[in-house]
Amino acid sequence: MKKILVTGASGFIGRRCVPLLAQKGYEVHAVSRRSNSKPPHPNVFRHELDLLSPGRATQLIRQIKPNAALHLAWYTEPGAFWEAKENVEWVRASLELLSAFADNGGKRIVAAGSCAEYISSAGECLENSTPLVPATLYGTCKHALERILTCFSLQSKLSSAWGRAFFIYGPGEHPSRLVAQVVRSLLQGEPALCSEGKQVLDFMYIEDVAVAFTALLESEVQGPVNIASGRPVAVRDVLQEIGLQLGRLDLIRFGACPPQSDTERLWAKTQRLEKEVGWVPQYSLAHGIRQTIQWWQKSFGIAKSDSIEFERK
Repeated sequence: MKKILVTGASGFIGRRCVPLLAQKGYEVHAVSRRSNSKPPHPNVFRHELDLLSPGRATQLIRQIKPNAALHLAWYTEPGAFWEAKENVEWVRASLELLSAFADNGGKRIVAAGSCAEYISSAGECLENSTPLVPATLYGTCKHALERILTCFSLQSKLSSAWGRAFFIYGPGEHPSRLVAQVVRSLLQGEPALCSEGKQVLDFMYIEDVAVAFTALLESEVQGPVNIASGRPVAVRDVLQEIGLQLGRLDLIRFGACPPQSDTERLWAKTQRLEKEVGWVPQYSLAHGIRQTIQWWQKSFGIAKSDSIEFERK
């Protein structure tokens, strides 16, 4: 059985990737700072570990000797992560992990990048031709790690890929993020204060994101791959979908606040994901929003009989 190390295993993406990999028969070593839950599968082994502590990653990898690694761990505190010094610390920690992985027989590693590596408002983004001019420390550190990973892999004959994730939403998302914030406001009968929603972005449902990362890990594809839907959509349309499904369009206050970022147009060309990895998204925007709403309804204790019956596909 192949051993797979998953960092950030309790994070938004990681906690979905772990059971997916275990169900495929892999021995999964799930690493996170805090791990209070029981393993979701007999093939899962949890490790409580602070990867920012020098030497800890090396010690763990020497013990496990994983064949493959899915590196998802990073600092992601909403609003704070863009310019946080933790970004630099995660570059250092990631380099230690990469070096230890290669030194202990590792064969294939996939790490999570970000659309923040691309030039802001680039429009459609193609992995190897759209300019990479990040406007934040977060994007800069992610891009720096990608370049090191690519060069190191060539030198060491390590198989590697870099998944550039775009705009993710879904159940379990931090409540201050856009989709979660609007869903929560409308479920509580409160106004959702939003920008005009003119930004055109690429939203992808979290379950699709997790499956895409696992498919990329299992593939032999090298280098950067956009993890996205490939479907540009105006933020206004995303929020209107929420309002329509909940029957509370009247509570969405477009133009009540400025946009959360300067990015106006950014979406992915997903040819590598579809043609080379061989995977396409399974969730439409309407389906993903429906699943997200139902999760928050359950979280709020809203009975099924009290919920809106969704007929739109």
